[in-house]
Amino acid sequence: METSAISVVIPAYNHERFVGAAIESVLSQTFQDFDLIVIDDGSTDRTADVVRGFKDRRIQYHHQENQDAYSAINRGLHLARGRYVAILNSDDVYAKTRLERLVREQQATNAECIFTHVQPIDEDGHEIVGDGHYWHAWHERNRRFCFECGDLYAGFLRGNLMVTTSNLFLTARAVKTVGDFAPIRYLHDYDYIFRVMLAFPGKVHYLHDDKLLFYRIHGGNTLSQGAVVAREQDQQLIRKYMLAGVPEEVRKRAGTGADRLVELEQELFAVKSALGIHSPRWAARIASELRKRIRKLTT
Repeated sequence: METSAISVVIPAYNHERFVGAAIESVLSQTFQDFDLIVIDDGSTDRTADVVRGFKDRRIQYHHQENQDAYSAINRGLHLARGRYVAILNSDDVYAKTRLERLVREQQATNAECIFTHVQPIDEDGHEIVGDGHYWHAWHERNRRFCFECGDLYAGFLRGNLMVTTSNLFLTARAVKTVGDFAPIRYLHDYDYIFRVMLAFPGKVHYLHDDKLLFYRIHGGNTLSQGAVVAREQDQQLIRKYMLAGVPEEVRKRAGTGADRLVELEQELFAVKSALGIHSPRWAARIASELRKRIRKLTT
């Protein structure tokens, strides 16, 4: 197969209902110089049949035993030969002009990584709108903080502005430099974007006004029983990359202070519970104070 401008990697697992829409969104791009690598991570439904139903020479299909999403992505990255690499989860959808817009932005700015604004959709592909929806409240809070502080790295410490692995668009050089996704069950995308920002300071661009990715919210990606594990991973990653972003000579103090603040939050919660004090505003006040103290330690 000839080298394409973009290699699009789709990791797929038991998404027979959605993977067709994901592939179609790539095939219908206004930018057509791409190859599409689908890594089936041991699906037990009709995912393979759906993928093989597309008769396009640019599509490569590879099956592996179930090893988790980060493994499927890594295999796709190793097979990618394009000058750029894009990722699309098998339940998400690209906007028609996404690849064209991202290539144009990269060529104009020499960015190593670009991600865009996101539009959530439901299981049936309908846009989820309204400020009252929990996802919009979470995402807009993170965006607002990033815009106010003017620091993309700090913005990511506040929350995952990228939202999903599907939002990654990278140069082949960035992929080679940063390497494989870490074996993290839920937050491999969050870990990866920090590594990209550290490897290429100032070369990660956020197209914050362009909704060029449709992120599907459905029962399979709401974490459910993994919510506790995901938050533990979140805590570990924030600590790791908060310290990675500060001068080495103050990392020990910042790390010690951050760890103590977490312990204090746990102790305060235990004391409040023992005393029967359950103010609805208490947790928010504690979280706000924690953020203030951590900022003082790292600035």
